[in-house]
Amino acid sequence: MPAPVSTSATPARGKPRSTTTRKATPRKAATGKTAVKADTAKPVKIKKPKLVRDSFTIPKDEYEALAELKQRCAKIGHPAKKSELMRAGIQALVALSDKGLVAALGKVPSLKTGRPKKA
Repeated sequence: MPAPVSTSATPARGKPRSTTTRKATPRKAATGKTAVKADTAKPVKIKKPKLVRDSFTIPKDEYEALAELKQRCAKIGHPAKKSELMRAGIQALVALSDKGLVAALGKVPSLKTGRPKKA
């Protein structure tokens, strides 16, 4: 036997249905004019460089030299982070000629890669 069909004007759930129809709201006639925005001087956003996180191993005496450089910078009124000091060093190396770069690399001992063994 089929299920009975509801014939009432109220739906099964919610508010009762309205029996009146809506009137269409008249649309405004297009005038053919478009709004032109005045040139507003927006400051150009400079994109921040994408940052890369890395880890590395350096000898303890060079690490202590970084700490001394941090203290030195603080004394002269320009506090700096370790990463800023390292980036400044990279900028100084970039500015060197090829011969100067090779000479600077010659003063730095080569290290075994990987993590140091725990003592």
